[in-house]
Amino acid sequence: MSDAAPTRLPNAPNGDAAYWLGQAGFWIYLGGTRILIDPYLSDSLAEKYVGTRFPHTRMMDIPIRPKDLPRPDIVLITHAHTDHMDPVTLAELSARHPNLTYVVPAAETPLARERLGDTAQLRSVVSGDSVNIGGVSITVFPSAHEDRKRDVLERDHYLGYGITAGDTRLYHSGDTVPFAALTHLLKDFAPDIAFLPINGRDAQRARNGVPGNMTLREAIALCVDCKIPRLIPHHFGLFDFNTASAADLELAKNHSGPPAIELPSPLASISLSST
Repeated sequence: MSDAAPTRLPNAPNGDAAYWLGQAGFWIYLGGTRILIDPYLSDSLAEKYVGTRFPHTRMMDIPIRPKDLPRPDIVLITHAHTDHMDPVTLAELSARHPNLTYVVPAAETPLARERLGDTAQLRSVVSGDSVNIGGVSITVFPSAHEDRKRDVLERDHYLGYGITAGDTRLYHSGDTVPFAALTHLLKDFAPDIAFLPINGRDAQRARNGVPGNMTLREAIALCVDCKIPRLIPHHFGLFDFNTASAADLELAKNHSGPPAIELPSPLASISLSST
């Protein structure tokens, strides 16, 4: 078997699968539906922050260019930070696929419209909403990127998504720390797999306007508390000032469970089968 990293996504994988795009980005095939989540497939942040204290230089290459992505059936955006709602990546997708639907936080609809253009098909959602496409049902969860930020209408700026097809349930958190309301919702939803951030948080990042997320140990504890059997970590390995600690990455590799932890590699297939 070749050790070369994959450079493309399969048009039709053998079974349900997820593929990591770096940071919180994933391409998911589930129930015959192609779902794209939080793609950051450019160097827009490196260009924006060149010469600053946090230059946002990539630790990993762009795994696939937007022009090389197959057409997704739907795009899920968890929040407005550029490594999740990237104007460069999304503008190219929108130009190639003008009829594509983008699910975005209702609190960020004006910014999403600005980044995607006047003709993009936006589905603005709030926590508790459901979206159906093909044989897949998408449930909207609140997230707290250190804080559970809401607008004057009490709409969350940060969201996560539960994705259900048949007997398979996935949860993608976006950026979040653990909080009681999320634990309660996840216990009810009972996902088979949780895609959770592990870059952690600290005072230095907070002082410099970089909100943090769960640590790996917090992600493990959430899975144990909610009886989630599999954990796919994300939000590591992209920016050196905002990645998981070496100790957490080592723990992820050696953790015996529960939950079972699978550290993703860019574009490598992650089976979503429960067997």
